[in-house]
Amino acid sequence: MSGISGVDQILGQIRAMRQLTSAPGGAGGVAGAALPQGLQAPAQAPAATDSFGGMLKASVQAVNQTQQQAGAMATAWERGDSEVSLTQVMVSLQKADVSFKAMMEVRNKMVDAYQEVMRMSV
Repeated sequence: MSGISGVDQILGQIRAMRQLTSAPGGAGGVAGAALPQGLQAPAQAPAATDSFGGMLKASVQAVNQTQQQAGAMATAWERGDSEVSLTQVMVSLQKADVSFKAMMEVRNKMVDAYQEVMRMSV
């Protein structure tokens, strides 16, 4: 099941971002630093980790892929596919929901950080 590894990668990225932002010196001190081991892009986009934007794009794509897989499993179950059980469908839908909520929390934290920087007086 590649959906599990996608969710694990997203959670690893969130944990790594949390560690980077809580480190002494904040996010400003990590501009030239190497990425932690848990902060890896999904296998389908290895070149996307060259920048923060690329890493963010790869994370959003992983969440999208998880949601598409959950939708496909739900559709297969609705059609009566004997290879898909209700348990598998519910688990994949929950994984998609958790990964989307995690992505939204990261987005909210980024917006809060941007607003805080904009409120700073120079």
